[in-house]
Amino acid sequence: MLRIAVQSKGRLFEETMALFEESDIKLSSYKRTLLVQSTNFPIEVLFLRDDDIPQSVATGVADLGIVGENEFVEKKEDAQIIKRLGFSKCRLSLAIPKDIDYQGLSWFNGKKVATSYPVILQDFMKSKGVKTEIHVITGSVEVAPGIGLADAIFDIVSSGSTLVSNRLKEVEVVMKSEALLIGNKEMSDENKAVLEELLFRMDAVKTAEDKKYVLMNVPEDKLKEITAVLPGMRSPTVMPLAQEGWCSVHAVLDEKRFWEIIGKLKALGAEGILVLPIEKMIL
Repeated sequence: MLRIAVQSKGRLFEETMALFEESDIKLSSYKRTLLVQSTNFPIEVLFLRDDDIPQSVATGVADLGIVGENEFVEKKEDAQIIKRLGFSKCRLSLAIPKDIDYQGLSWFNGKKVATSYPVILQDFMKSKGVKTEIHVITGSVEVAPGIGLADAIFDIVSSGSTLVSNRLKEVEVVMKSEALLIGNKEMSDENKAVLEELLFRMDAVKTAEDKKYVLMNVPEDKLKEITAVLPGMRSPTVMPLAQEGWCSVHAVLDEKRFWEIIGKLKALGAEGILVLPIEKMIL
């Protein structure tokens, strides 16, 4: 049985549970439960604090873990990164009171910086030749300058709204972070086989993200021009219609270029364009 450690609450927990659901991994009720077994897949989920996950994977308590890159780098545990999952993105940044005229990293020399990530901060400041006093806080780091506990903070930033509400401004991005799937280096062959199936399912879900399945009616004399516009995975599917001189074209479009491409298709004579979401995509 493959054991995977995940965060017990918060945004990362919610996005991990959504990934399991989309991968058709069914879990029984997991509220206030430490360990839950899937009812249709050979894994069990261990719910932990985020900062306990790297150690649990490195020591073999869990075979896998889904954890923020910031926690993985901070803990420096001996586990391997198996896959970047692309969600729960944020950054670790230095922030100072908004009224200060910031001229560069030298401002931090001799300053007290509050953080929950002292290892990352110390490594960064050392690499830049800046000497700061690091004050470790677990909790609401952003209030530290306002109450006189520190001159600046080093913390997670997502939207930046928390900084604004505490009259702080972001001045240096030290690292960017996202959810990682990490693994124990001594995983058994049996569990490696389960991991391969898990990755297969996750890849099918992630590949389908931001993709749309598009069907359209196309005049045959414009078919070559229209297929040239479509960025299909290999080439679009083309089928004849009952109406002479027309055919049906099916393709997959990336949502980032969706409206740009749809506009070109309409200009070339495509009609009856139908757009459908894609749940899974297997390459």
